[in-house]
Amino acid sequence: MADTRQRLIDGAIETIRHHGIAGTSARTIATTAGVNQALVFYHFGSVHELLEAACIAATEARVAPFLAQLDEITSVRQLLSLGRTLHTEERAAGNVRVLAQLLAGAQADPRLAKATSAALQLWIAPIEQVLARLLDGSPVAGLVDIAGLARAVCAGFIGLELFEGIDRAGANHALDTLDRLAVLVEVVDDLGPVARRALRAKLRKSTD
Repeated sequence: MADTRQRLIDGAIETIRHHGIAGTSARTIATTAGVNQALVFYHFGSVHELLEAACIAATEARVAPFLAQLDEITSVRQLLSLGRTLHTEERAAGNVRVLAQLLAGAQADPRLAKATSAALQLWIAPIEQVLARLLDGSPVAGLVDIAGLARAVCAGFIGLELFEGIDRAGANHALDTLDRLAVLVEVVDDLGPVARRALRAKLRKSTD
């Protein structure tokens, strides 16, 4: 029973990957999963509920190994490097296409939008935690909202994943620029106490 449910979840993701959200139906999912179409409704009630479950389950599976690696991150530059590695893996696995299709479908489907948002939050929450740890005590922390920064990082990588499909060189250029910004954060953190106090004062003044 559990095996059939998992086959349907895997089948839903594979169907989106190969046929797009418009070509995803109970019939195409069941065909991909190698099960009877009626089992979609037996286990999930509707194609919508299956897609919601598949969206969350697929993201949880991708996030799990990422969480262990985050514990080893000691700088923003390392975090961006891990992001680039993940970016490459996701594109090679075809997951960027799946994400693009889910985001496209979510624009006109509130239920799919809710599930996609919940899946993205699985990425955002740990990134927010690691950014808070990395920037703790940094002058930069007083300038940015960590929660907002975590969402900006995730949104940026999603955008770059989609952008790379039409302009790979441009996407790589953007990633290289993010790397240089990470180096700037490290330079700021290496300032002496007098310079750090002056910078904090300047930053506070600029945001008043």
